[in-house]
Formats: sequence, C-alpha cells, structure tokens
Amino acid sequence: MQLNDEQLKQFDEEGWVFLPDVFSQEEIDVLTGELPTIFSMDRPEVWRETGTDSVRTAFAAHYYNEAYRRLGRHPRLIEPVMQLLNGPVYMHQYKINGKAAFDGDVWQWHQDYGTWARDDKMPEARAMNIALFLDEVTEFNGPLYIIPRSHKGGVIDAGHDTLTTSYPLWTLDKETVARLADEGGMLAPKGKPGSVLLFHSNIVHASAPNISPWGRVIAYLSLCHVDNHITQFKREEWIAHRDFDPIEALDDDCLMELAKENAAAAE
Repeated sequence: MQLNDEQLKQFDEEGWVFLPDVFSQEEIDVLTGELPTIFSMDRPEVWRETGTDSVRTAFAAHYYNEAYRRLGRHPRLIEPVMQLLNGPVYMHQYKINGKAAFDGDVWQWHQDYGTWARDDKMPEARAMNIALFLDEVTEFNGPLYIIPRSHKGGVIDAGHDTLTTSYPLWTLDKETVARLADEGGMLAPKGKPGSVLLFHSNIVHASAPNISPWGRVIAYLSLCHVDNHITQFKREEWIAHRDFDPIEALDDDCLMELAKENAAAAE
C-alpha cells in the first residue's frame, strides 16, 4: 500500500495522516479474538493500570502471538512507513494499548521521539508510529489527541514523569502544550475498526482517561529506519527492540490465511 501525493504532502506539513477502512472487519476479528488471551497473561510485557487489572499496554505481542506477529509484518502497515522514511525499517517498539471502559487512564502530553532520543539514544527522528484501530474510536472512549504541525519544532524540553501513571513518560509542561495548541489547533482522529493513523515521532499527542462504558484498543507499530537504530540499551528489550534487521513484509492476505489455518486446526 502506497500513500498518494496529497497524503505525503499532508504528512510533511501536518505530521499525520488518517486512513479509514484499511483492514476489513474479518481481519480485525482475527486480531481482537486474540486479545482476551493476551490481556490475561501474567508476564512483564503486559502493564496494567494503577490499582486495577485493566491492561494499559501489552508490549511486544509479536513475540508471543502469531496474529500480532503477522500484523507486525503486514504490507499495509510496513510499506507506507518505508515510503515516508525512504528505506527499510525495523521494529523499534510494538504495543497494544487498551483504554478499558471506566478504567483507562491518561497518557500525558508527550513526543515519542523525545523518549526514544533520551532513553534509547536514537540518533534522529527517522522513525514514526502507525496505529491500527481494533475498536471503534469515538469522542467518548479516549481518542488520541494530536497537535498538528507540532512536529516541526524538533525535540521539546520535557520532564520525566514516573508517578502519574503506571508507565514512565517524558512529558511536556502545560504552558508549552497551550502555546502549541494555540498555534496548531488540536484534533482527535476517530473511526471504525480497521482504520489506520500514521503520525510523526515528534508530533505532540496525548489521550484523556476513558470514563465511558465503552473500551477501545489500538495497536501501535513504532518503526525506525534501519540506519537510525538505537545506541543505548538501558530499557528492556521488549520495550526497545534490538533486532535491527529490515522487516520483510508478508503477503497481503496473511491474516485471513491465519483464520483459515485456525479453522482447519479446530475441525
């Protein structure tokens, strides 16, 4: 899958592109059918919200689940990122972020590359996120907030918040966020399961707590150009990966082939 000229221009100028209906409901069903098993696992990769059993993030699911291994090599996700980054990419980070009904906590205002630069010594912002909506994302259930054009300012000063939530994050202060929002506005991409959001690693983003009765789950692939791999290894390997080999995309029908294999095995 390739982005067109208009989408490439928007990504350069705005720092994000939203693509509806990239994956079919049948393909999404293959992925969501695995979530109860993944979210019930007692393993260090599965982080829970403070004081609850609700999953905040399941890291590195491509290591221990076949459906998400295939998603991590899906051409509809890998190819547009290769196009934007001008070359082969490796998986820097892979996570499934939950926003459980009533319990999904805040993700504070931050830039992802700010963390990757400070914690992992990634040389440049030649990396980005591509997010797949596994549930419908609405204005009620904790959508991602992004500030368009905020990626143009490079890495912004941030403080290391280790207390607010269960996951430490390099966060921006209120004055900086207010200034950027005054300059660029704010938006919250919403859409059906199967929609895809691409956003620059320096774009400022956040999400509010989910106090609605509807949960939402988004899978994030954080992909980096292979020539730009991290050089510091203080975080766990399942948070900041060490395999810098280029990802080789699978066939476009890899998820539906898995559904057929699972159905045959069940007979």
